[in-house]
Amino acid sequence: MAKYSRKSQKTVESAMRRKKKGTLRSGRSGKKVTSRKQAIAIGLSEAREKGAKVPAPKKKTAKKRTTAKKKAPGKKRATAKKRTTAKKRSAKKSAGRRTTAKKKR
Repeated sequence: MAKYSRKSQKTVESAMRRKKKGTLRSGRSGKKVTSRKQAIAIGLSEAREKGAKVPAPKKKTAKKRTTAKKKAPGKKRATAKKRTTAKKRSAKKSAGRRTTAKKKR
C-alpha cells in the first residue's frame, strides 16, 4: 500500500510548480513561500482538504516535555513551603528587633 495517493502527489507537484513560479503564498500571512519544505507541507495540507489519502501530520512532542517539567517542580514546591515558614519566623524576630530600636529613640 502506498503511503500517499496519486491525487496527493499531484497536488504537491502543483504546489512545487507554483513555488517555482512565485505564486505560492502561505496561509494567514499571505507571504511568498521560498522554502521547498514549506511548499511540500502546503501541498499536503491542500491534498488533505480535497480528501486525498495522506497520513496525518506528526504530533508535536513538546507536550510530553512540558508535562515532565510540571511534575518535577511539584516536588520542589513542597520543600519550598517548608522554607517559607522559616522565613516567616525570621521576619517575626526581625520585626521584634525593630520595635525595640524604636523605643530607644
